[in-house]
Amino acid sequence: MSNDRGKANREKLIRAIQEYEFAAVELNLYLDNFPRCREALEDYNYITRELNKLKAEYVKNFGPLRNFGEDPSSFPWQWVDEPWPWERGY
Repeated sequence: MSNDRGKANREKLIRAIQEYEFAAVELNLYLDNFPRCREALEDYNYITRELNKLKAEYVKNFGPLRNFGEDPSSFPWQWVDEPWPWERGY
């Protein structure tokens, strides 16, 4: 895979993760107020499953999203690789 294509795939994947994280937070807040809304809970569970798949794909292809025991790292230690997830400039 060319470097430009890899960068585009990385950016596309991180954008999808951000979108799913936003949806998960919004649904979480909604469910705090309406805990008996079955449809919202089903949506939340679906979003959570998809978000976890996206994060696993990102870690597999580009390295850790989070440190402190949440994501594994291959050798050498990848957490110091740039750009870090919050430095993407979106």
